[in-house]
Amino acid sequence: MNQLTRAAFAYPGTSLEFKTGSWRVERPYHKHWAAPCHSACPAGEDAQAWLGKIQERNLQGAWEVLVSANPMPAISGRVCPHPCESNCNRGHYDEPIAIHNMERYLGDMAIKHDWAYPVPERPPADAPRVAIVGAGPAGIATAYHLLRRGMHPTVFEALPEAGGLLRSAIPMTRLPRDVLDAELGRIFDLGIDFRPRHRLGRDIFIDELRDDYDAVFLGPGCQRSKEWSVDGAVPAHLHEGLHLIKEWIDHGDIPTPKRVCVHGGGNTAMDICRILKRRGTEDVYLVTASGLPGPDTAPDDVLNVVPRELEEGQEEGIVIYPHCNVRRLLMRGSKVVGVELVSLKKLPGKDGRKQRINFEGTERVLNVDMVIPCIGEAVEPEGMEKIIGSGNYFRPDIFGRLDAHPGVLVGGDARGDRGTVSAAIGDGRLAAMAIEAMFKDIGEPSAERGDTIGFDSLNLNYFENAPKARVPKVPVDERTDAVEIEGSLVAAQIHDEAHRCFACGNCLACDNCWTLCPDNAVVKTQDIASDGSHYVFDYEFCKGCGLCATECPCGYILMEPEP
Repeated sequence: MNQLTRAAFAYPGTSLEFKTGSWRVERPYHKHWAAPCHSACPAGEDAQAWLGKIQERNLQGAWEVLVSANPMPAISGRVCPHPCESNCNRGHYDEPIAIHNMERYLGDMAIKHDWAYPVPERPPADAPRVAIVGAGPAGIATAYHLLRRGMHPTVFEALPEAGGLLRSAIPMTRLPRDVLDAELGRIFDLGIDFRPRHRLGRDIFIDELRDDYDAVFLGPGCQRSKEWSVDGAVPAHLHEGLHLIKEWIDHGDIPTPKRVCVHGGGNTAMDICRILKRRGTEDVYLVTASGLPGPDTAPDDVLNVVPRELEEGQEEGIVIYPHCNVRRLLMRGSKVVGVELVSLKKLPGKDGRKQRINFEGTERVLNVDMVIPCIGEAVEPEGMEKIIGSGNYFRPDIFGRLDAHPGVLVGGDARGDRGTVSAAIGDGRLAAMAIEAMFKDIGEPSAERGDTIGFDSLNLNYFENAPKARVPKVPVDERTDAVEIEGSLVAAQIHDEAHRCFACGNCLACDNCWTLCPDNAVVKTQDIASDGSHYVFDYEFCKGCGLCATECPCGYILMEPEP
């Protein structure tokens, strides 16, 4: 039984005899909201939960909470665009929490100290067996979460090594290969059966996998470039961005024209711009239909590039033409000598939806020697023709399930509505939940995270301004193709940064409600109560004044009408 502690006391026959709860028209209650960082994380991380562990100086405990959702924090902490930070309530106050830097720190610490993943012992021999096609972030996350749920995952990969686009398309300046190898190696060592050099449609086949395994997860990624032309014109020796990066990673060399136009608006476009600049290209122009971050650009129209990568690219001399399109290729024979650009405007169409249209009279010419399109990729359908049909992507439900193909699930870039490593990791977790529901009587899985608390629900009188922790970066003139540009936080910064967290929608255990209640109607428990806090309302004495709700820093206490 919990030990209860009141903020004050009274002798028998005095104030405790006067039960004031009958005066009440409203009553306080606890509501554990989802923090914006949690709601925005495509991997499903609850950053607030593991930041709380850091506040307790329990780094390994923080990592264990983190990897209950995302098994690759050393990787995602380096490459994720961190929408958690963009949505962090602290950003409306001074600066958002440096969540991705702290995630990276925990991942690196786990590798350094060989912290054990919170995974149960190897599943029993008769547990469900699941085939996973593709050893990218979606496939690896699926295998990890299946193992945590007591199933046997087998991962098939066409290439000799695991990682997918993590290995073949993300530059070493963003993701060092020793970090990639170390974190993936630790995950596979948990007991995941990994079978490299098994290509779908050549070495393995969907029908055989469905016969031999209880379920199949497809995480093939997008390996086929979309066709690109400008009014039907295509330059000779066209190089597509993603394949150019793969060539550079595999062979260490790519063409280096004097002036180049990169056409696109994602991380691949920015990566190729920066690679070319470091390799000696004098003028690198990024032409994108999207806009740059700022008050004049709608949130859904911002360049889809990791913010720090955009900042670093501009530091390195990348010239960006936002809200522009390549209208015409200027050719001499089949060789590009320039491009004609035109500005774009987003205007509502007849159906009310906004569409980008060319703004006549804004044409101008760039003299360039090469155009590199980075307009996205599609699924290579080899071995999956019967499932994907004529589309470029799969269209499953949120858990990756395909209505027409029971027992087959899909995740990662192959969904067509993803595009980040964190989203692929989240797909793996959701798919594992759905597969578990197939074999256990646990009902339909749920992806709900609850209502998200807004900035206006916080009491900011209890917080002080504090600058965001900064990490060191390699100076522009010292950056190479092999050196990681962004450094790491140090231990002192980690603990200071964790204490900047508002604990949005959660109990901060500040004792405000307990000490400020004028009726001693808030009772403090030694053990955690059923709602996850250390406080219980004694409604026999609560008059419903609302002081506890007003003075709660985190929005955890709300008032509701008396039932």
